[in-house]
Amino acid sequence: MNQQRIALSTGVTLNVATAGPKGGKPVILLHGMPESHRTWRALAPLLEDEFRLVMPDQRGFGASDRPDDVDDYRAHVVVADLLALADTMGIERFALVGHDFGGAVAWAAAIRGGPRIERLAIINAPHPLIFQKTIIDDPDQRAASQYMRRFRETGMEDAVRRMGFDTFFEKSFGPHVDLATIAHEERQRYIDQWSADGALEAMFDWYRASPVLVPALGEEAPYPDWVLTGVPDIHVPVKIVWGMDDVALRPCQLDGLDGLIDDLQIDRLEGVGHFAPWQSPEKVAASLKPFLAAADL
Repeated sequence: MNQQRIALSTGVTLNVATAGPKGGKPVILLHGMPESHRTWRALAPLLEDEFRLVMPDQRGFGASDRPDDVDDYRAHVVVADLLALADTMGIERFALVGHDFGGAVAWAAAIRGGPRIERLAIINAPHPLIFQKTIIDDPDQRAASQYMRRFRETGMEDAVRRMGFDTFFEKSFGPHVDLATIAHEERQRYIDQWSADGALEAMFDWYRASPVLVPALGEEAPYPDWVLTGVPDIHVPVKIVWGMDDVALRPCQLDGLDGLIDDLQIDRLEGVGHFAPWQSPEKVAASLKPFLAAADL
């Protein structure tokens, strides 16, 4: 991956990794929490022969700028970063791939109906409407989402510093993958990024900025107004790639998607967890390649 810092019209400078031929079909890939463009470290080599891959560190992560206000991480702001990045790189239309919080940005961009998004691929990231409903209605998903309440608490950053970054690393990835499969050098990259000034504050501000309501276990909770109003359907082709062993996002996230998306494909990856892009890159690449290649770009 080549890397460069790119100043955007939205007022932030993002660190952006690129790979693949400049004349390839453009694909923008958005990582999630608590990662960076390194999310794609094992997947990019399997796609770069055919596609122009653009992999930013989203605001607040990696080597990108870290604004210090919660409002700087609202959905409309990070979607604006996505479009501004495409503008700056001279990309008119593109396929969009998102994982985890990167998937949340990708869903938001597609729901807004931006004509520049040709195809949408989502890896273990819930549609916001289904996610909110299941957090309220599905006991398994509500229990799995309680960590979000903790991440939103004031002082969570200091709690992580007190426990130590090695412990935070183990708590972040241990429930999802065999820690022995993550190289020491990669582990240190995570810790170095999290240790930067303002890095933890920025990561947790993504959770604080989210409109998703997470009730406590056993708490009665009505749907938020935005759920009752509904969200627009998605009219571009969508491919869902889902690691079925995800302990944070339960399989209920796949129920009802066909009623919200005109053209939907779902690939269920058995034996794969939440961090599918680097846990099982071959399976993810096999799912994404034909879908992305069919984009009219």
